[in-house]
Amino acid sequence: MAEILREKGGDVIRIGGGATVFEAVKAMVEANVGALLVTEGDTIAGIFTERDYLRRIAVEGRRSRDTLVREVMTSPVVCVKPETSVDESMAIMSDRRIRHAPVVDGGTLVGMISIGDLVKFISKRQSFQIQYLTDYIGAR
Repeated sequence: MAEILREKGGDVIRIGGGATVFEAVKAMVEANVGALLVTEGDTIAGIFTERDYLRRIAVEGRRSRDTLVREVMTSPVVCVKPETSVDESMAIMSDRRIRHAPVVDGGTLVGMISIGDLVKFISKRQSFQIQYLTDYIGAR
């Protein structure tokens, strides 16, 4: 995860649990992200995602301006560590059917990864391997 965070940066868009869902969705749109980390002070309280909106607001007919994020966020949050491998992170996220995971180092939030970040990294890694093998075969 550390390599991915070096490339994309460690900025994480956060929102307090007392914010409305409307405010959360607006923040997601402005930041062009699919999830916000929900914090209460320095503590990770949950995560609010596009899926949470669809399942707990749209389908249930709730009003985003009247519903607090803490009422519909997902908690507890599945986190990974900087030393967690890309392949292990992919397995964790696939098994848990999640698309976003905070990266936490010794209790400190250091970033957020998405399944898209992992796919991009794996694709890039495979491209390098293919190029290496092509060069190796061509040198014979």
